[in-house]
Amino acid sequence: MSEELKKTDIKKIAGRGCLIVAGILFLIFLCRYNQIKKESLYDTEGRTFAKATVMNVLQDNETKDGIYIGRQLVKLKITSGKWKGKTMEADSSSAYLYGAHCKKGSKVIALVSEANGSFSASVYSVDREMQVYLIIAIFLLTLIIIGGKQGFASVIGLAFTAICILFLFLPMIYKGHSPIFSAVLVVALTTIVTMYLVGGVSGKTAVAIIGTISGVLISALFAFLFCKMTDISGYNVSSIESLIYVRDQTGIDVGQLLFAGILIASLGAVMDVAMSISSTIEEISYQNPELGVKGLLFSGMRVGKDMMGTMSNTLILAFAGGSINTLVFIYAYNYEYLQMINMFDIGIEIIQGVASSMGVILTVPICSLLAACVQGKIEFPSPAKAQPPKRV
Repeated sequence: MSEELKKTDIKKIAGRGCLIVAGILFLIFLCRYNQIKKESLYDTEGRTFAKATVMNVLQDNETKDGIYIGRQLVKLKITSGKWKGKTMEADSSSAYLYGAHCKKGSKVIALVSEANGSFSASVYSVDREMQVYLIIAIFLLTLIIIGGKQGFASVIGLAFTAICILFLFLPMIYKGHSPIFSAVLVVALTTIVTMYLVGGVSGKTAVAIIGTISGVLISALFAFLFCKMTDISGYNVSSIESLIYVRDQTGIDVGQLLFAGILIASLGAVMDVAMSISSTIEEISYQNPELGVKGLLFSGMRVGKDMMGTMSNTLILAFAGGSINTLVFIYAYNYEYLQMINMFDIGIEIIQGVASSMGVILTVPICSLLAACVQGKIEFPSPAKAQPPKRV
């Protein structure tokens, strides 16, 4: 028994060692892959952003209309970058999207422009860097405190997902690779790593991985079909003019970005459903090993039916929440039905929500069938026995 335990420990240590080596190699690859010389899309010569503190408000011509709007003349002390320690006057034009309402002691971001030996400064925005990091830290700490070991594994999974999106997906599409292929690769990588962190090496994890990737690909397929049916493409998004300019300068295939976005957006919900069903069927099989493949399949479907409604509702509400400004605009202007239903923005939101939900719905039978076949063929000892079985 002790020899078996030693062998098991050696396998675990070897497995973790391989994972660490693979992780280091992956990070080295990303460092090399991200050595990209980007095209300059706008003139940045002589312009730098720096942190600054407002020493005094010299002039104040602002009015309040929900937020402060107008112009201020302020005295700044630069606290970072090339001009650190220097004091300068700056113009602060507060508006809805840019600028900042300055008070003495305010932390702001200054845009310093230098030309012909002279410089000028303006207030770009409030310095909210630390607040953003604090919000993220609160979320991650809550996840770890409530989730314990699993919560910590989830944090690692989230970090890996963020790294893949920022340092693999974006560089790939910038280099001209297909956004859909890039999204599929990122989905596969993040699914495998996240599922392994949550479920370990097991049949349950394998089923969840296959179910997740299948569900996400189904979402993309339905999105493609729905776009063909409605004559909508990635060129009909609201920011297409800016994207076309980026395409002309870099070669990015902006037409596929819509479908790539649907792939990534549906990943979280599909992953949740896949792992939940796989784990549930494993537990049912452990508690009732005589149930068989058919019984486990029906049990998984019953659980999945409850999840279909909630997760589909979650996706629809998420996309609706993202387009709430458009909905308010349509309601306030009292658009006619034919005008509203044929708007590109409405069509795209419906396609995104429905296609993602279709992936969730069809993940249920896929995962139920796979998990039932895997767990139904595994012989579990009776739960009454003292030693719990090793699950697959």
